[in-house]
Amino acid sequence: MNIGAGLGKGGWDDDGALRAALGRAAEGLGLALTESDRKWGRLAEYVAARSGRRVMVYPPDERRRTLQVNLKDNGTPLACGWTADLAEVVMATAAWTGDAGLEETRARAPFVRFRPWALVHEREPFGVVELTWRVKLDRIHIPPYDQHPRPHAVLAAAYAQPALRQLMPVNSHFNLWFSTSVEEFWKRRVGYVICPYDEGLYGVRNEGGLVARTETPEEAVAFVVAALPEGLGPAS
Repeated sequence: MNIGAGLGKGGWDDDGALRAALGRAAEGLGLALTESDRKWGRLAEYVAARSGRRVMVYPPDERRRTLQVNLKDNGTPLACGWTADLAEVVMATAAWTGDAGLEETRARAPFVRFRPWALVHEREPFGVVELTWRVKLDRIHIPPYDQHPRPHAVLAAAYAQPALRQLMPVNSHFNLWFSTSVEEFWKRRVGYVICPYDEGLYGVRNEGGLVARTETPEEAVAFVVAALPEGLGPAS
């Protein structure tokens, strides 16, 4: 069942149109989808309250002519995919919210994609810090984050440094900074802030003041590492 089937006059701009279309597709397949109590307008959300599994489905837009499907486990995005087939979306949603693993979900709905780290995490969960890094680095593969390679380059350069990889990475308006706290990270910032869009360069700032501007993310990261306190332990 293709995405244009059975839409009303307003098409995907109508609130609830996507949910209704997916509901009809599910009924045709003899499957039941558990909708979220929250209403997201043009989006559709399905949840498994017991397991914390969640699926978000985004309608087509001007840039993307297919449905975008994001699969999450207790808030962590582990897989995504794009398809024009409503039945495929229903199959993926039913599998994921029914506790199927990543590989089984992909077997039922081949459009689903995930990186190797997600499979590793599914088998043996990462700690909070490592998982945060992995999720942030993975965003480069998902719209609209794929339009911002410079912030991703900063993340990748920072992750390559063991001294920074043990800290919580925190983003704000594409800027990157670090914390020694996994919960109240805004209260325990450490080191400098890297600004990937600073006068066309990579800016390094401290308390709003400019420390340096560099041509590469690796050079900016080097400034941050050099200024870290001695004996700094992992975020906790």
